[in-house]
Amino acid sequence: MKNKVLFIVTAVVVFLLGLLASSIVNRKNEAKYKYVPQVEISENEPRNEEWGKNYPAEYQSFLQTAETDFASQQGGSAMRDVLHEDSRLVVLWAGYGFAKDYNQGRGHQYAIEDLRNSLRTGGPKGKGDGPMPATCWTCKSPDVPRLMNENGIDEFYSGKWADKGAEVVNPIGCADCHDSKTMKLTISRPALVEAFEEMGKDINQATHQEMRSLVCAQCHVEYYFDKKLPGKEGIPYLKFPWKNGMSVEAMEKYYDDIGFKDWTHKLSRAPMLKAQHPGYETYLTGVHADRGVSCADCHMPYKSEGGQKFTDHHIQSPLNNVANACQVCHREDADKLKENVYERQRKAAENRLKLEDFIVKAHIEAKKAWDLGATEEQMKDILMDIRHAQWRWDYSAAAHGASFHSPVETARVMGSAFTVIQEGRLKLARLLSELGHNKPVEMPDISTKEKAQEYIGLDVEKMKADKEAFKQNLVPQWLEEAKTREAGYGAQKVSMNK
Repeated sequence: MKNKVLFIVTAVVVFLLGLLASSIVNRKNEAKYKYVPQVEISENEPRNEEWGKNYPAEYQSFLQTAETDFASQQGGSAMRDVLHEDSRLVVLWAGYGFAKDYNQGRGHQYAIEDLRNSLRTGGPKGKGDGPMPATCWTCKSPDVPRLMNENGIDEFYSGKWADKGAEVVNPIGCADCHDSKTMKLTISRPALVEAFEEMGKDINQATHQEMRSLVCAQCHVEYYFDKKLPGKEGIPYLKFPWKNGMSVEAMEKYYDDIGFKDWTHKLSRAPMLKAQHPGYETYLTGVHADRGVSCADCHMPYKSEGGQKFTDHHIQSPLNNVANACQVCHREDADKLKENVYERQRKAAENRLKLEDFIVKAHIEAKKAWDLGATEEQMKDILMDIRHAQWRWDYSAAAHGASFHSPVETARVMGSAFTVIQEGRLKLARLLSELGHNKPVEMPDISTKEKAQEYIGLDVEKMKADKEAFKQNLVPQWLEEAKTREAGYGAQKVSMNK
C-alpha cells in the first residue's frame, strides 16, 4: 500500500513537471518568434505604426498614451488649464507666451495636436506665422531627427514654427529613442550630446540603465535658444545651460554670465528667465536617482504578456500604475504610497503659492516705481532680484515632479527664492519712499485668469479667433501634404515575408 501511494505521488509529480516543461518550451517558442521582422524599418522612419508591425506589444501599450482619464493631485493625463487653476501665473509671465495659454500636456500621443492648438503658436489671420521659431518642434516628433538627418541641424532650427508644420506630423514615438537597426536606446537630439561635450563628458559611455533616463533627458530638461553661436548667428539654436553644472545656481550663473534673457517682463521690465521643465536635473538630486532608479523604471516599468517580458510604453504617471511602478520595490499599500506622494506635493505647493504672491507683488511694485520716474540705475539690482527669485520659483514649479522626485532640493530652492524676493521688495520699498510713495502699492484684482489677462493687456478673444482661423485654414493643408509625402516613402517599404 505504501509503495502504491509513493508510485501515485511520483506519477503526479512527473506529470506536473511535464506540464511545467511544456509550458516553458511553449513560452520560449512564443518569445523566439515574437519579434520575427514583418517590415524593414528605414533609418529615418518616423511613423510609429510601422515600428509597431515588428514590435506589436510595445506599440499597443504606446497607443494607451492617448488615454486622458487619469488625474492625480498635481498631474496625470487629463487636460488641465493651469492658468485657470492659478491666475497668478498670468502676471508672472506677463509679456511672454505662457500668459496667453498654458495647458498641462497630455500623453505623448497628443504632442503635435496640443502644440498646434496652443494660443502660443497661432499667428494673425490664421497664417501660423507667430513668434515661435521652428526650434519649438524639437521635442515633439520623430519627424525631427528625420529632418535633421535629411537637411541638417542648422536648417531645422531656422525659420518659423509654421514653416515645418507639414513636415512634423507624427507624435513622439519609437524613432525618438531607438536605433532602427538594433533597437538599442539612442540619443536622437544633438542638444543633449552637445551639453555632455560642454561638460567634458562622453555620452557614449553611458550604461544601459543610464540611457533609460537619458533618452527622456533629451526633452525633459531646462533649455534655451542661443542666437549668438559663432557661425550660426541668428539661428535659434537649442542648447542646455549645463556648462557650470545642473544646479539652479549653476544655470542661473551661466545665464547671467552670457547676458541671456527669455523675455522682458511687461510690468516690471525685468530681464526674465523661463524655466522650461527641468525634470532630469531635479530628478538627479533625489533619492531614486541616488539608488540607481531610472525614469523608465517608474514611468515605463516592465510587464509580461504571453510569456514575453517587455517595457510598457504606456508612458504615464506611476500613480496610475502603482503595482508595477512602485510596489516592485515598496511593499506598502497602494493608497499609502499615493498619500506619501500627495503629502509632499501639498507641502511644496503651499510654499510655492506663497512665493508666487511675493513675486507678483514685486512685479507690480516695480511697475509703480517706473511710473513714478525711477531710473535704470535705481532699478538695476531690484530687477535682478526679481529675475533670480522667479527663476528659482519656476525651476521648482516647471519640473512638475520635482516635489516628489526631490522634495529636499525643491524646498531648498524655494527657500532661497523667498530670501531673494524679500530683499528685492525691501529695496523697492525704500525706492518707492524716495519717489514719494509711502504707502502699500494697490494690487489689482487678478483672482481669475480672465481678470489677470485683462490686467496685463491681452486680447484673448482675438487670439482665440486667430487660432481658430489657423486651425481651419492651415492645418488641413499641412495634413494633406504630409499624407502625400508619407504615401510616397511608404511605397518603398519591403516586406520581409515576401
